[in-house]
Amino acid sequence: MKKKLLAVAVSAVLLTACNDDDTKTVEVIKEVEVVKEVEVVKEVEVAPKPVTQVKNIILMIGDGMGAQQVGLLEEYARRAPNSTYNSKDNQTALSKLANGGHLGLSLNAPHGENGSLVVDSACSATQLATGKAAGSEMIGLDDQGYVIETILEKAKKAGKATGLVSDTRLTHATPAAFAAHQPHRSYEPEIAVEMVESGMVDVMLSGGARVFIPSDIKEDAADQEVLANLGMPASVYKKSKRSDDRNVVVEAKEQHGYELAFDKAQLADADTNKLLGLFANSGMADGIAYRDCKADNSCTQPSLKEMTVKALDILSKDEDGFFLMIEGGQIDWAGHANDAGWMLNELLKFDEAVEAVHEWAKERTDTLVVVTADHETGSFGFSYSSHNKPEAVDLPGDGMQGKQYKPKFNFGGLELLDILYGQKGTFYDVIGHVNGDYDFSNSTDKEWQDAIQLFTPYQVTIDEAARMNEFNGYNSDNVPLPKFDDFSDFYVYGTEDYTAKIGRIVAKQQNVVWGTGTHTAAPVPVYAFGPEGVTAQFSTLQHHVDIGTKMIKALGLADAE
Repeated sequence: MKKKLLAVAVSAVLLTACNDDDTKTVEVIKEVEVVKEVEVVKEVEVAPKPVTQVKNIILMIGDGMGAQQVGLLEEYARRAPNSTYNSKDNQTALSKLANGGHLGLSLNAPHGENGSLVVDSACSATQLATGKAAGSEMIGLDDQGYVIETILEKAKKAGKATGLVSDTRLTHATPAAFAAHQPHRSYEPEIAVEMVESGMVDVMLSGGARVFIPSDIKEDAADQEVLANLGMPASVYKKSKRSDDRNVVVEAKEQHGYELAFDKAQLADADTNKLLGLFANSGMADGIAYRDCKADNSCTQPSLKEMTVKALDILSKDEDGFFLMIEGGQIDWAGHANDAGWMLNELLKFDEAVEAVHEWAKERTDTLVVVTADHETGSFGFSYSSHNKPEAVDLPGDGMQGKQYKPKFNFGGLELLDILYGQKGTFYDVIGHVNGDYDFSNSTDKEWQDAIQLFTPYQVTIDEAARMNEFNGYNSDNVPLPKFDDFSDFYVYGTEDYTAKIGRIVAKQQNVVWGTGTHTAAPVPVYAFGPEGVTAQFSTLQHHVDIGTKMIKALGLADAE
């Protein structure tokens, strides 16, 4: 702040005067006012304008990760007797984001004229990617079926680098919705072609090689040799889901300039700005398999964390910034299977990737990190029961008045968390052990009993195992379908739903309940980490359309009004 002041200067002037009698000198003082401007500077602190735009956005989607799934993770991290979290306060990476940023909730149902109550991953991811209402099972289309530009495509057109990472399949609903436009999520072969040909995605790391390779790959030795020479293991090209002879992997390399990676070592060695990594024929290793191979250093596939770190290394080289979507997709798969032990291990795998992102972004002021879910899966929850009621115990408190402490119900001991973590295999491992073709027409109660006890920590009686052989009709291949005594209309995946029957049998030993084999409409958590001027807006109850709009604006990519 500047002020002008007036200063008065006094001048003395010597005058000489004469008269007729004699001459003498007379001093005359005359005051002369001189006006002079003097600048006085006063320093005033002015608060800096809040940051409302960022250069980079990292969106992490825990597929199927509702508030109750987050609760499972946090309870394990903080209170499991043998929690694998080693920090002083057993803090998850998600908690670090919440403590250093903002936490909100988001509704996720399909919006628009043809809206509904419950969402699938394709619609939900499309709404996150576009900030527009979308229809069920559509990929990159609005609710009327029109192609709509995604945040990833906007970022690419603005000169930013872009990336997609998932532990499911690259062409699965969630990653596909950011870089493809199809009338239905099942068009994965078409999605694969679109992703490669569009040039919109610089880094693509996931599973799902089966829709990138020719239809006759099992019989054509020449095609097998081509892929083997590129470094693709036989386990990755073992079968195709294409109906034509296109080799999209070769096209990606020769026509579109992608470097390729098919295992952990190749990913680590990749030195490029344009990378396609396909690490499994379909979905990548589940969380239990990852936990075990990590323990003995035998993993051949990269982890979700390792793919995340590699993507960040590549994309952050772009001076204009980047957009990166990272999906922990098998939280959802475990929820569909009603498999709490598997789900916990998936949450841990996802949180490991969140930790890597937090470490990368925690000192930056140019990056927004958003972690959310597309929906909740399974209607999961811990619950108290009348099974295995606790014994009465003596307590020292003076309020007990000589009486023993004896709750009427089993509220679930903390040791259950360690038991869930230690599960040896997924429920898919159980049913695959009984019959790899999922045809249980001739399976025996003993086979089910043995398989459940082989892959899970739970002992079941032969009568409990016999519930696995209760059928409810047959599918088109004349294979029997599982019978459910409750919510049967919400188990829609045929023979795969035998997993949920296992979940019913062991539930009382887990203190776990499930309500469905599909999704629920529960609001999901939203974590926002980064500059306060950007993240504060996420601390509210919003909708996924709003999250998409906020991210687009935060990157400075919103269309002019």
